[in-house]
Amino acid sequence: MNRPTSITAIVPVWNGRELLLRLMDSLAKQTQPATELLVMDNGSQDDAPEIARQRGARVISMGRNAGFAEAVNRGIQESRSEWLAIVNSDVEMAPDYLARLLAAAQASDAWFATGKILAAGSNDRIDGTFDVTCRGGTTWRVGHGRIDQPAFSAEKQIWSAPFTAVLLRAEIFRRVGMLDARFESYLEDVDFGLRCAQLQLHGIYVPGALAWHRGSATLGRWHSETVRRIARNQLFLVAHHYPSALVRRWFWALLVAQILWGGLALRHGAALGWARGVMQGLRQFAGARKTAVLFDREPLENLLRSNERLIRDLQAANGFDSYWKLYFLLAGGGTE
Repeated sequence: MNRPTSITAIVPVWNGRELLLRLMDSLAKQTQPATELLVMDNGSQDDAPEIARQRGARVISMGRNAGFAEAVNRGIQESRSEWLAIVNSDVEMAPDYLARLLAAAQASDAWFATGKILAAGSNDRIDGTFDVTCRGGTTWRVGHGRIDQPAFSAEKQIWSAPFTAVLLRAEIFRRVGMLDARFESYLEDVDFGLRCAQLQLHGIYVPGALAWHRGSATLGRWHSETVRRIARNQLFLVAHHYPSALVRRWFWALLVAQILWGGLALRHGAALGWARGVMQGLRQFAGARKTAVLFDREPLENLLRSNERLIRDLQAANGFDSYWKLYFLLAGGGTE
């Protein structure tokens, strides 16, 4: 007789009791239930941790706001399950979400799986699907902000899944390593995905699995601190993965991508956060590079050019975001 599949759900929390209650309700309704719920308390100042305990979760105190990556890493260390569901506290999942992810991952021998994440309160606007990174070191969460349509409804092998609501084999962390705590929050999942690609450990995007995400519920998408971390972490991605030959070759694409992203920050009143993040990323670039296991040149080039073709094709078919329109105009790419 086959033993039941064990799943530990790991949920980092920093305040937000009402959001956590909604998530826990959706976890309780899963047709493939989690065996264990670990709530990683990042120094909450409301009663979210106590609410979690009352609902049967094991709450582990981080003692401070240690960031998403460090909290998840601690949860991974505490878990003994075969599968790990890492879920943001501002997510609600359809009752069959985990069941669909597990079935698809097992059927395709994938290491991880994610579903179609819709914006909270909507049944047709996408928050995210899977991640693709361009030569310039910026990442598109495919479909973000778009109305759902067939282009975003095909099951697909992927290399990078948002850790918004993802199911992973626990073994993957022994092969790839843990999340890089230097990222704190934002893009630590993209860094992990690039490491998966380097080791050819693929995942699967399962569009029939639906969840809803409020998004940046803690600080806000264009909060100065959010922008600072993203700007810094985009440079960390380059430091961790790009061999020197590609940094030189793609310097113009890198410059264009980062300056255009700074323009978005300026438009949203967060230029200072962007500037601070860029300066921190540049100051820490050499140190981050010393501990990196860089991609070989050809596999990374093939991956990022393939990503750009996907970005360009989907943007062309569904209307270009201004960022990507300017990126391809100025940096080229996407058609080679």
